Amino acid sequence: MDLKRLLSFGQIALAILLITFRLPALCQADSGAAQLVQDLKKNLGPMDAVLLADPNGKIIFSKNKDNMLVPASTLKILTTLSSLHYLGKDFKFKTEFYLDNNNLKIKGYGDPLLISEELPDIANALSKTISKINHIILDDSYFEQSLIIPGISSSTEPYDAPNGALCVNFNTVNFIKVNGNYQSAENQTPLLDFALKRIKRTGIDKGRIVLTQKKNECTLYAGNLFKYFLEKNDIQINGRIKIGRVKKSDTLIYTYFSSSSLDTLVAKILEFSNNYMTNQVLLAMGGKIYGSPCNLNKGVDALRLFASKNLDLTNIHVVEGSGISRSNRISAHELLVVLNAFKPYHSLLKREGRALYKTGTLRGISTRAGYIMDKKGRLNRFVILINTPGKSAESIMKFLLKMVQ
Repeated sequence: MDLKRLLSFGQIALAILLITFRLPALCQADSGAAQLVQDLKKNLGPMDAVLLADPNGKIIFSKNKDNMLVPASTLKILTTLSSLHYLGKDFKFKTEFYLDNNNLKIKGYGDPLLISEELPDIANALSKTISKINHIILDDSYFEQSLIIPGISSSTEPYDAPNGALCVNFNTVNFIKVNGNYQSAENQTPLLDFALKRIKRTGIDKGRIVLTQKKNECTLYAGNLFKYFLEKNDIQINGRIKIGRVKKSDTLIYTYFSSSSLDTLVAKILEFSNNYMTNQVLLAMGGKIYGSPCNLNKGVDALRLFASKNLDLTNIHVVEGSGISRSNRISAHELLVVLNAFKPYHSLLKREGRALYKTGTLRGISTRAGYIMDKKGRLNRFVILINTPGKSAESIMKFLLKMVQ
């Protein structure tokens, strides 16, 4: 037998040995993966959907991917993506200040981050132009009056705060009772008499009150807070705080632009899941596309237009932008399409270990959507829509993390 044939027999023998030793390990790995898939399927009911795709879009796992389910706050990914498209990542909300016969007029454009920390700088800027005014007149006409957001109730929870064009501090007042006296729970925010009456009626020692649209309460509170900071900057105010409108003859003396651009605002929305902020953005987006006054229909139409025109999604059912309404419906497959488009902004999502994601929670509903990094740093997309009461997206997430290595 020549050397060439001896080598051939040796190679064959070596191959047989390798296969003999590797086969059990391979079978065990395949068996483990199969068992993982079976266990995951057992945890999903007909009202649940899960979808996992690799970085190239190949489906790794799918269950009920076309079922139209309640997305809860994972809908915020689509809403913020739409706003970044139409408004631009560098967009900043503005608030305008006018003079009319020594009256100061303030016109709001829906800035969701018009908060106590910003008002001293605004008052200081105005003090360089004015030293004495009569009335403070508030113009909230950029948004339609008495906005009703589906899913928002009249509770005292901050997530039920109403929307409006001229609002401060997310339309909430945070308070605490110390030694029998109420005081602000935030150093940067004074406790105004305007809010104290409402607080006393709650009968509780600490918490938040949510301002309402009744009798222009939200807008008037904003006016009272502006008044406080204007007076702190030695601006004399002789008149009252009233609701009114800016006229063409009024003189624009100052325009305040939010300290946060839209991409920063989106990161805050996704981190804190603030419904008020999300729908403020939705309403402003509708105003950009369809003109003022901004209303819910225009905002929703703008979102649907983006989904249809840019993502080829025509079957989604959206009634507001935050996901608080149970009437919203979207499939796992459609959310996967949204995630594909959101990839350039994935860093705006909350990160935990290898996962970047947005959660969603309503009573009996638990959802999660985002990306899982593999060992090479590539982004795998996932969607979890659990609409079966008593089950959680977090438990399903553990399966997906094991699937992506």
